[in-house]
Amino acid sequence: MLTFIHTQKKRENNNELHFPEGKTLQTVDVGRHSCESKMNFSEVFKQSNQLCKVSPDGKYLATCVQYRLVVRDVSTLQILQLYTCLDQISHMEWSSDSLFILCAMYKRGLVQVWSLEQPDWHCKIDEGSIGLVSSRWSPDGRHILNTTEFHLRVTVWSLCTKAVSYIKYPKACQKGIDFSRDGCYMALAERRDCKDYVSVFVCDDWHLLRHFETETQDLAGLEWSPNGCVLAVWDSCLEYKVLLYSLDGRLLSTYSAYEWSLGVKSVTWSPSSQFLAIGSYDEKVRILNHITWKKITQFDHPAAINNTKAVVYKEVEKRPAVGSDDLSLHNITIGTTLFNTQSKYEICPLPVQIPVVKPDPDRANPKIGVSTLAFSSDSRYLATKNDNMASVVWVWDMQKMSLEAVLEQTSAIRCFQWDPRRPRLALCTATTKLYLWSPAGCVSVQVPTEGGFQVQSLSWHCSGDSLILLGKEQLCLCYMDTDQDEK
Repeated sequence: MLTFIHTQKKRENNNELHFPEGKTLQTVDVGRHSCESKMNFSEVFKQSNQLCKVSPDGKYLATCVQYRLVVRDVSTLQILQLYTCLDQISHMEWSSDSLFILCAMYKRGLVQVWSLEQPDWHCKIDEGSIGLVSSRWSPDGRHILNTTEFHLRVTVWSLCTKAVSYIKYPKACQKGIDFSRDGCYMALAERRDCKDYVSVFVCDDWHLLRHFETETQDLAGLEWSPNGCVLAVWDSCLEYKVLLYSLDGRLLSTYSAYEWSLGVKSVTWSPSSQFLAIGSYDEKVRILNHITWKKITQFDHPAAINNTKAVVYKEVEKRPAVGSDDLSLHNITIGTTLFNTQSKYEICPLPVQIPVVKPDPDRANPKIGVSTLAFSSDSRYLATKNDNMASVVWVWDMQKMSLEAVLEQTSAIRCFQWDPRRPRLALCTATTKLYLWSPAGCVSVQVPTEGGFQVQSLSWHCSGDSLILLGKEQLCLCYMDTDQDEK
């Protein structure tokens, strides 16, 4: 059931959320020779379930706090809108034009849509007893795709016409739906008659363009190339197989590195569509080229690094010295950074031994293999993480096809992400620090917030000028004061 509501409602009291108004910045100088010259940190705000996203146009910051949706101005952090949902929010997503926000409540089978231009308007979608496990926008920002429990069907709701379309047989897999970058096509993984299929739909009117069977035993995911010309489909970890299909369903190529062992763990395209990176359980990354779809190189993750061209950065912790004057009751109770452990990077002479954790062979989903792959925005660098080396990030130069840098942290890597505008990598380890790498070097920055804010995950603003840092129940913004001329 889809319902539109126009009401004049009384604005809730912002003070109930205990959000500080305005943008109070704390500045951290991280040194002249590091990646950045200066960073500004905002105050800490509340958030729930890591639900915090910047609008696609970069103007707004939406945050969920239990059942409330808060929209702020990114530049001032002033609250612009405050919406109240019917239950605790499980998922939140901006429309592509930044005019609407989708809030899904999976336990209730509900989706509520809010408008920034008309705060007194909103839409409610009730899936009823069939349930809800996933909700997302279509590329045009005017349709919502809901996946029901047990993946019985995908329901397409139109906000413009209130029309409803149903797509049967969606497969429950790692990445079963993907839209082409231009928003014209949607690829959907299907399972029917114990076989895997892919359906390609035209997003304008949702008519079926192509439907074909895939040569997979148990399809695990699919992803369009950024130029929209090729669809990559990969099998489950039990069989190493990556298939490349054209838009009309022709099989262009099949790649398999080995047999009779755990296979593909992660797949990602380079932004230029020239490379397809495949992370495997054998701790290797294989790079396919876009012309022949053959392997052009392979990146290993050895426990001992002897590559003389690579720079190995190791995080070294140091506890600050505490004088007797600092041990006053006021400093101990108020000064949150008094006993914080400081850290810095040191360049290690080769060879270097990387710490390795042996996985338990008796447990499912062993912590081994390359689980995370990320290309820089210019496709120059590739960052990888090998799960049995959980505290290490590897950076590869795609022009030289060689290892560029290794970052060894004191704690396990939680998240890393490239700057959308520059070759600059940000990472976090669930500590009170933020780490940055660029070709110029590495830096470790203490986040100067109250209460020992631990960074669980992070994301870049689309301009690359700021970072959103997320803790367990809080968030803060880090503003980069970048001066390219000083580098």
